[in-house]
Amino acid sequence: MLGSHPYSAVGAAISSSSSSSRFRHFVKPPLSSLRKKIPWWHHILDPGSELVAKWNHVFLVACLIAMFIDPLYFFLPVIGGPACMEIDLGLGILVTFFRTVADSFYLLHIAMKFRTAFVAPSSRVFGRGELVADPWAIAIRYLKSDFVIDLAASLPLPQIVTWFVIPAVKNPTAAHANHTLSLIVLVQYVPRFFLMFPLTRRIVKTTGAIAKTAWAGAAYNLLLYTLASHVVGASWYVLSIQRQYQCWKLECDREMNSTHSPSCDPAFLDCSSLSNPARRFWMQGTHVLTSCDALNGDTNFEFGMFADAFTSEIASSYFVEKYFYCLWWGLKSLSSYGQSIVASYAINGEILFSILICSAGLVLFSHLIGNMQTYLQSTTARLEEWRVRRRDTEEWMRHRQLPLELQERVRRFVQYKWIATRGVDEESILQDLPLDLRRQIQRHLCLALVRRVPFFAQMDDQLLDAICERLVSSLNTKDTYIVREGDPVNEMLFIIRGHLESSTTDGGRSGFFNSIALRSGDFCGEELLTWALMPTSRLNFPSSTRTVRSLTEVEAFALRAEDLKFVASQFRRLHSKRLQQAFRYYSHQWRTWGACYIQVAWRRWWKRKMALDLARQEELYYNFGYGLDQGYCGDDDHDIDGGGDHRYHDDDQGCSTVDDALRARDHQQVRATVLASKFAANTRRGTNVGIKGGPGLDTGATSLKMPKKLFKPEDPDFSADL
Repeated sequence: MLGSHPYSAVGAAISSSSSSSRFRHFVKPPLSSLRKKIPWWHHILDPGSELVAKWNHVFLVACLIAMFIDPLYFFLPVIGGPACMEIDLGLGILVTFFRTVADSFYLLHIAMKFRTAFVAPSSRVFGRGELVADPWAIAIRYLKSDFVIDLAASLPLPQIVTWFVIPAVKNPTAAHANHTLSLIVLVQYVPRFFLMFPLTRRIVKTTGAIAKTAWAGAAYNLLLYTLASHVVGASWYVLSIQRQYQCWKLECDREMNSTHSPSCDPAFLDCSSLSNPARRFWMQGTHVLTSCDALNGDTNFEFGMFADAFTSEIASSYFVEKYFYCLWWGLKSLSSYGQSIVASYAINGEILFSILICSAGLVLFSHLIGNMQTYLQSTTARLEEWRVRRRDTEEWMRHRQLPLELQERVRRFVQYKWIATRGVDEESILQDLPLDLRRQIQRHLCLALVRRVPFFAQMDDQLLDAICERLVSSLNTKDTYIVREGDPVNEMLFIIRGHLESSTTDGGRSGFFNSIALRSGDFCGEELLTWALMPTSRLNFPSSTRTVRSLTEVEAFALRAEDLKFVASQFRRLHSKRLQQAFRYYSHQWRTWGACYIQVAWRRWWKRKMALDLARQEELYYNFGYGLDQGYCGDDDHDIDGGGDHRYHDDDQGCSTVDDALRARDHQQVRATVLASKFAANTRRGTNVGIKGGPGLDTGATSLKMPKKLFKPEDPDFSADL
């Protein structure tokens, strides 16, 4: 709705309506009156609102149902006995009830249009235009445009004729009622048919299409084609009944003379005279039954295209059988363009009806069935595009004579991409949307997945929104190398599902190899984050220190280098120590470096321990004789040479003296090592050599400011400890 009171929607239309003298001037009501609840019948509806759009769809369904109900009046005349016709009252009551319910929707539609604003024609130069919400302007415009057609479509003319006009006629007959009712239904069917066109245009203008899905559109066109078959079949039935009555009337006229006894009376052709003694006497000698029998080949009367109604005994069958047979006849005639119709050449009306069926069948089949085919083809349009693209790929690979292994990998990727995306280009769809809507969609798609990455779980929502907005989908098949060691890194990859292998040889070092497994929640390409956090980074990308290969089919989100650089420059929280520590903790490069240094430290400690043990044994051997190499130190006598004559005795004081000497020597060695390391650090601090980085980093620049905590130290040299 435009507002909760009649003055709320006229602000935009006052300028266009105030220049006309027939529009009243609006005076701003007091604030207390605005707070009062305005009745719903005073509200002015917006033609583009959801309420009006839903009502248009409901009214469209009501119109289709009403157009299905109206031809049912053609089934009211039935053959109720030998050579007589009557009206099916039970069917008439049922059809009248449903017709009255359908007419109520037409009346509601008229009331809705009196309270629906319209767009001023002078304001359609740009945008949607200004709405005119003046009730008088709306009423005048509606009365001058569509009111007459809507009123003609909503009048209950068949009900009035069936239950009021025909019974009031003196001596009414079934034939007279049939002709009158058929004429009224056909006359009112015309405005109801033309009412569908502006209604369809309004729905398309408001919502963009009649049906939201391809299957719904196909069903809608098939329903319209079935409606046309229903109308043709019902018309064929009522014309068949009239042809039968025409034959009876001709034979009755022949018997209405002074020489024929008993004489025929037209009232005998109505079933209400079945109990008349004169009719019974007439039936004993009349030739109406034999002369008007379609099964009799000797008859001189031509039934033409209506003979099937009597040879199949459809005219005297039950309503359900009668209806479906007529529907089938109409569908068959329209689908075959009238080729199955055998018309009587001497009767002009039958010829015209046959021509109408042929023309309608051609137009409806080409339009409605063509639209239905278009809707159904749209459901497989992506599949056809993929098949054409796959065929082009096969021809290109054969033309370029690619190896069979490469051809198989290309086929696997094309198949996997189709299964994952169904041929939909997500990036192009998102680029056409507004920024806020695109951001909300990316947040819905990526935020939960990004939070599964432990490094991103440390970030706040604003930073995560900026990252999610720039993430793009990445698909990789099995045995695909994401990046190779030494190649420039141009994107970070965050794994959604699948497994990858990340390995390194430390630049091709002999005897060095490290391999880890990456799975859902891991990421690779962390060299790019270090590069993005540098304030003076160049255009050249850093080199990859690892080779990443997919072990299974992998779905991931990729963050390109320029996007990561933009996020790092706009959000300074990415430079916080907490995030840097989280990055170092979850980075596989740092984990590999830590494992390597632990191994080197362990080897050095073990080598140093072995050297100290050996030195201790050698010193004890030279200071205390041959007894110390057997580990003797105590009060017991010990045979040094094993001869048993010479013995050496030592006390506890001698052993403690040796241990103190060894500890003093170790302490001196540790102090020397600390002093040497401090000297080396001071020496490095005084030089102009920068921290070693990837390609594109000027390692000789002294003014380069870098986040040192993010740079991984060089891996230790294992060969130096061998």
